[in-house]
Amino acid sequence: MSRRVVRQSKFRHVFGQAAKADQAYEDIRVSKVTWDSSFCAVNPKFLAIIVEAGGGGAFIVLPLAKTGRVDKNYPLVTGHTAPVLDIDWCPHNDNVIASASDDTAIMVWQIPDYTPMRNITEPIITLEGHSKRVGILSWHPTARNVLLSAGGDNMIIIWNVGTGEVLLSLDDMHPDVIHSVCWNSNGSLLATTCKDKILRIIDPRKGQVVAERFAAHEGMRPMRAVFTRQGHIFTTGFTRMSQRELGLWDPNNFEEPVALQEMDTSNGVLLPFYDPDSSIVYLCGKGDSSIRYFEITDEPPFVHYLNTFSSKEPQRGMGFMPKRGLDVSKCEIARFYKLHERKCEPIIMTVPRKSDLFQDDLYPDTPGPEPALEADEWLSGQDADPVLISLRDGYVPPKHRELRVTKRNILDVRPPSVPRRSQSASDAPLSQQHTLETLLEEIKALRERVQAQEQRITALENMLCELVDGTD
Repeated sequence: MSRRVVRQSKFRHVFGQAAKADQAYEDIRVSKVTWDSSFCAVNPKFLAIIVEAGGGGAFIVLPLAKTGRVDKNYPLVTGHTAPVLDIDWCPHNDNVIASASDDTAIMVWQIPDYTPMRNITEPIITLEGHSKRVGILSWHPTARNVLLSAGGDNMIIIWNVGTGEVLLSLDDMHPDVIHSVCWNSNGSLLATTCKDKILRIIDPRKGQVVAERFAAHEGMRPMRAVFTRQGHIFTTGFTRMSQRELGLWDPNNFEEPVALQEMDTSNGVLLPFYDPDSSIVYLCGKGDSSIRYFEITDEPPFVHYLNTFSSKEPQRGMGFMPKRGLDVSKCEIARFYKLHERKCEPIIMTVPRKSDLFQDDLYPDTPGPEPALEADEWLSGQDADPVLISLRDGYVPPKHRELRVTKRNILDVRPPSVPRRSQSASDAPLSQQHTLETLLEEIKALRERVQAQEQRITALENMLCELVDGTD
């Protein structure tokens, strides 16, 4: 970083510190590395980590307030029939998380505020549309219940989780495996990287590639891309000589990079975590024992090195806390959750300040939990920036909010009547129609009975939670 920028930057002193031993989550049954998603997902309420589950797919959800050793019989979230490859918390509901699996299915789960007594096995909804394993999930940043998935079939599907329907399917844009997908700040564009070495900017509602760059990084290993606050694209990849490299690109002029820097020689893919409030990007390499962070500005060299957090143990993966989950009283600007072999430890990034007052320059208004659009509004072409909240008085997560799914049932639509050709030919269709009507009535009765049982179980669990809280 140049001297002039060092003097002016309020982030010239950013220090990372690992949490104490009693603040970590220990003895967690972490699964083997699969796909590119060996990381934990975190929000202001919960920490979720993919774990082993006897050959099936599962993950564990821990309240952030409860740290230390985790009981080996702690309940899991199970339901997939193959390993879970990705998990992602909904930005508009802290109790809702989506999971993707090698079994090609996507499941959306409602996590209660209390610790359940048994495994959670019934998702709110199961989304099925991919023909191969699903390795990438990403919620829309501003529209309610809009979820993106990318799979080994080279398809991107955008879902309306509230109805279980496919909003958009992008199945002819990527000829090979998709390595990463990122929304821009208002969710109008996507940045994708692919095994074919092309960086694409996609308008999903038009189904068009609006800009692309071949070999943004010339190496053959996977590339990652994220949108910045200014609308630029920050990428990480490899040179032809297998050196790790970072780049900054202007989508309006992909011919030349805004900035391109070589890092070091390592096999670990650099995962970028970008904070739009501070314009700081954190680079965490798989298998590395360090986190490097850079500030992106409008002044040359545009990507300025700030500092490096180093530790002794390498990281299997990393989770990144949303800004509203940070402790503003300690000038905390970022918090990571570093995944080890059998534990997960928080790493806190702070900017030291002498004053105990709220630091306005460190904490501008940040995206809150309220969506700006409904799914249908976004699909119709509307765009809206995130609904911002102030962190001056700290952030208090809202109480449990239930995700309601109104899914259309094709069995509720009766088949069209068939014109009768003769008296003898009409007997069979009438008999079949009578049988179908009987089945529909039985299915309707069973559905009502299941819903009643689910309501009863929920009520009993709430009563049990109140009794447990009362005894504490």
